[in-house]
Amino acid sequence: MAKVTDMVLWDKPGEKVILLGNQAIARGALEANIAVYAAYPGTPSSELTDTMAMVAKKAGVYMEYSTNEKVAFETALSAAWSGLRAMTAMKHVGLNVAADTFMSAVGMGVEGGFVIMVADDPSMWSSQNEQDTRVYAKFANVPVLEPSDPMEAKEMTKYAFELSEKFKHFVILRTTTRTSHARGDIILGELPEEIKQGKRKFGNFKKDPSRFVDIPANSRRFHPQILEKIEKIREELNECPFNWIEGDESAKVGIIAPGLAYSYVKEALHWLGVENVKVLKLGTPFPLPYGLLEKFLDGLEKVLIVEELEPVVEEQVKTWAYDRGLKIPIHGKDLVPRVYEMTTRRAVEAVAKFLGLETPIDFGELDEKYEKVKGMVPPRPPSLCPACPHRNTFYAIKKAATPRAIFPSDIGCYTLGVLPPLKAVDTTVAMGGSIGVAHGLSIALNGSVAEEQRKTGKEKKVIVATIGDSTFFHTGLPALANAIYNRSNVLIVVVDNLVTAMTGDQPNPGTGDTPHGPGKQIKIEEVAKALGADFVEVVDPYDIKATVETMKRALQVEGVSVVVTRRVCALHRIGELRRARIQWPLYQVNEEKCTGCKICINAYGCPAIYWDAETGKAKIDELMCWGCGGCAQVCPFDAFEKVREGEI
Repeated sequence: MAKVTDMVLWDKPGEKVILLGNQAIARGALEANIAVYAAYPGTPSSELTDTMAMVAKKAGVYMEYSTNEKVAFETALSAAWSGLRAMTAMKHVGLNVAADTFMSAVGMGVEGGFVIMVADDPSMWSSQNEQDTRVYAKFANVPVLEPSDPMEAKEMTKYAFELSEKFKHFVILRTTTRTSHARGDIILGELPEEIKQGKRKFGNFKKDPSRFVDIPANSRRFHPQILEKIEKIREELNECPFNWIEGDESAKVGIIAPGLAYSYVKEALHWLGVENVKVLKLGTPFPLPYGLLEKFLDGLEKVLIVEELEPVVEEQVKTWAYDRGLKIPIHGKDLVPRVYEMTTRRAVEAVAKFLGLETPIDFGELDEKYEKVKGMVPPRPPSLCPACPHRNTFYAIKKAATPRAIFPSDIGCYTLGVLPPLKAVDTTVAMGGSIGVAHGLSIALNGSVAEEQRKTGKEKKVIVATIGDSTFFHTGLPALANAIYNRSNVLIVVVDNLVTAMTGDQPNPGTGDTPHGPGKQIKIEEVAKALGADFVEVVDPYDIKATVETMKRALQVEGVSVVVTRRVCALHRIGELRRARIQWPLYQVNEEKCTGCKICINAYGCPAIYWDAETGKAKIDELMCWGCGGCAQVCPFDAFEKVREGEI
């Protein structure tokens, strides 16, 4: 069976393959002759970046895992300024990080095609908010292409480069979780010769301060130019191959559906058995192609707009109709929920209500049945993996700190420290926010170390921030510099698992690995020392006693302490051991020593440990035990014993 990475690079035009939506976008970028790709991984966009990382060298594409989305955006943008086709990708909250450059540079335009892939996450399956990228695009006057399936995602990627190059303007390719993570049939197109030969492309940057220096005098020229350009793009999109009208031309009712919503609407109409409806399929939710809209609305008596999240298309349609004095009732968010992702049920219910029909099944009755059986199924909350070094770190922090300590944390798998039994996360806002929040709490509750009130004997509120290694480089550095500069009084624990674990084991500056060869490894502890932290130490969290002692010493310091708990991600380690056919240690419970105190469960919480109600003893699931030995260190009665040696 061929690997996905092989299929993405197949020189077999016309061949049909099955690819993930994100992988299809990677193929589209290659068919478009992309030269530079830069991104910071973030679900649901990560597979695009990982696919590009695996094929880039062979395809002659420069690809990098950048330290954050703003840096990635600027890397790709600069390549597009130099006449190369370039792309960056991020999840929706990543656009917030890149927004400063995004908003400021749009007026400068590009020379080579520049595509910004942004993956939104309706229902927040792996995100801290549910923002709609199309709102950003409208704000910045940047066109948005939104595919309805993986094949269209590939073709749209190619079209996005062409559109960008034609108008010398940014273009956003917006997906949602379902589009990015759906698999579908992809018909391969022609690969350019440079991609097939793996020939690296280089650009040429032409100096032009009047264009590339964003001072107010230049910016004043940019704004009207942007508005003029977006109207020209609007006209162009009337002929966009991803926009069309279908259905009964004599119908009196119409439905407008952008992106993935189109697929749900088609399914809903089929399920309801409805044919006398006209449908406007939109691949370009912004700017709305008014010419096509006017043609669609002709003869209609009412319209429904089905779209995920914000009423971006709805507001444009209603504004256009109002300005032209049209009296057609236009429904949207009065029938389609504004929160959470679109589903077949939601589309069916909205269309049925719009058309005055009964749904084919009683969804309310299904809800009642679900509520009855829901309580019969044990809850399965997410948890840190067996042998996860972060569990030991959180356990050590709780042992070292006072019961009233405050624990700001960050974005990553370690955010699961909020759950019982660890309960070592009190705040999480955004990437890098742990250190900024910790500093703010220190100033609000303790004052700075430099202030006289620190000498009054007032009890110091203990504040311990946790942040991951990749997040530390992403946005933790400015906050750390700020805390040190302003004489904060905090302990910052960098949970360094030597990989960007949550989004798929990507490298970061702390690992030193890059897709284009060895990079230069940057040690977190050296950065902290260079910035002037008052206490810096590195500890192995698999040694719980040493970790607790290090935390206690760090908490005695007046100022900013940084403790790096370094141990490779357990999932990453076990994968490498399995591939190398190397065994890891195994632990079991000695029932004669086990007193049933439940400390291993109620304070430590490794998912490999469970309670045997019949014996009143703890037990270990041998299939889940990954041999870290934390249980043996936590148990006060030495009941956990190693029964198999191995590599940890």
